[in-house]
Amino acid sequence: MTVRVADIVFDAPVDQPFSYRIPDGFSLRAGQRVVAPLGRAERTGLVVALRDTDAGAESRLRDVLRVLDPSPLLVPATLDLVRWIAAQSLSSLGSTALTLLPPPGPASAADPLPAAGAASARHVPLVLSGRGRERRLLELIAAEPSAAFVVTADVESAGRWARRLAKIDRVVRLDSGVADAERAASWQALVRGRARFAVGTRSALLVPLPAGARVALVDEHEAAHKPPGPPRLHARDVVLERGAREALRVVLTSGTPSVETWWRCEGEAATLAPTTPARWPTVTIADPRGITRREALTPPLSRAMREALGAGRRVFLGVGRVSSALGCDECGAILRCDRCAVAFAYSPAGRSLTCRLCGASRPMMDTCSECQGRRLTPFGWGAERVEQSVRRRFPHARVARYDPEARRGRRANDQRAAAAAADVVIGTRGALRLFGPASLGLAAFISPDQLLGLPDFRAAERAFALLWSAAERVRPDGDLIIQSRNPSHYALDAVAKQHLETFYGPELKFREEIGYPPFRRLAVVTLRPRGTGDEGRLVASVAGALGTASALVVYPAMALPGRRGCRIVVKGGQDLPAALASALGDLLAIRRRSPAIMDVEVDPVEWQF
Repeated sequence: MTVRVADIVFDAPVDQPFSYRIPDGFSLRAGQRVVAPLGRAERTGLVVALRDTDAGAESRLRDVLRVLDPSPLLVPATLDLVRWIAAQSLSSLGSTALTLLPPPGPASAADPLPAAGAASARHVPLVLSGRGRERRLLELIAAEPSAAFVVTADVESAGRWARRLAKIDRVVRLDSGVADAERAASWQALVRGRARFAVGTRSALLVPLPAGARVALVDEHEAAHKPPGPPRLHARDVVLERGAREALRVVLTSGTPSVETWWRCEGEAATLAPTTPARWPTVTIADPRGITRREALTPPLSRAMREALGAGRRVFLGVGRVSSALGCDECGAILRCDRCAVAFAYSPAGRSLTCRLCGASRPMMDTCSECQGRRLTPFGWGAERVEQSVRRRFPHARVARYDPEARRGRRANDQRAAAAAADVVIGTRGALRLFGPASLGLAAFISPDQLLGLPDFRAAERAFALLWSAAERVRPDGDLIIQSRNPSHYALDAVAKQHLETFYGPELKFREEIGYPPFRRLAVVTLRPRGTGDEGRLVASVAGALGTASALVVYPAMALPGRRGCRIVVKGGQDLPAALASALGDLLAIRRRSPAIMDVEVDPVEWQF
């Protein structure tokens, strides 16, 4: 006699599935969620395989308790994609799958999932940039009878896209901006063909789609497409992989494509659509050396603010958080690590310079290595000091500060409301989302050198994207003013010329010479042991294990700034996840059981230094 057995994975720090007996009368298939006992608790799990086995051999198996989904949520091809995501992000299969599925909904009749497309029908991804890229995406979607799924970086953008698509055909939302019951119903509506369009964030990347459907990733360069939590993989990578596997028509949109995406276009792995340049504001690069040590606003910026406010136009002043990088106030050079070419982090207490990538350290310099100048100072002005300067110069203007990344909840809502009504908004990069295209009379950046001086190889890319985004939000007859001690930097030059190639050419050359993505891959292993004695043992174990892998370049462990613990940076080839898994072996179980103690992130986009 045989019994039917289900292999089930849970949101648990283990790789292997657990086996359960399927009670008589239960109808189960791979891809359905169930509730089953795990330890002393009842847990939600996903069925990944079914099999028959001898009744005696499995007599101790516990039973599946109940079935949550009337039909499978995932077809076998999508389950294979989930296994790929788990392997790339070094996450457990259960954690990966259950994170990317909708909340359970009310029971209903079973519906067949759309079959995955054939790999032979592969479509080359299309990249939309330049003026009207979102309008062109809407036109593409409207012109085709096939289904479409739009992936956005945040809930607010999802809401905007849902309203746009609703003017064409029925659309459903799969993001956390709607109730759990609506998300579950939306998934089923797509399965049944009752909705043509879907909008969601990264959590909906496994939504069922027929072959030939269009998947669009909006603002593909945004770091928000890779939020914290498993699986730590950028939505862009998942969309491209799924498109290749399932014959989907992938579209990526971005005013400033990520360096990885631009590289794909140069290698013909993606197609950059012809662009029409937008009408560009007047761009002025003001050199503040010798001025902003005492005053945040240069004369060109003060004049432009007076004119914009006098014409009743709004002003945005971009500021960064206090920078730990040092620059020369005479020639504008940023002090960088010779080995890694990223900015040194300056410690005033220790009077030392440290590379946050390779751990190299050196004493504070007395003179600039470029011009021998003696005025080496930290970059930047804080938002509060800029506000004081603005209020002193323009006492009748309504001024507000806004930093959406710093606060959440009611206080953030109050701050947002004040900023929405202000004449002058002083804020970090996230504050730009307050403004639509061509809605500003003036945008200015008090000290973008704070961004260029971040201890991150992506610093120039991040600064370029921010400046370009600001230019798109300024009226064609308005102004963009950039106050930089490094006025000849190619990122600033590209914005002034409105010419993308001016940025990507030098940036790709820099990445290739030093061995940064997209030419090599990086991973960050973060260790935060709870006990003092545990720290040395764990660091030694991890460093020793990584050091045995000849395919990996392992940098020395370095302390986390202002916190207990340390970080180890690892560099490798395209097979970096597999090489890490092989080197770390059983140590990965520590990361999965307790990411607070050990965390491994492959392809980091935000360096929390």
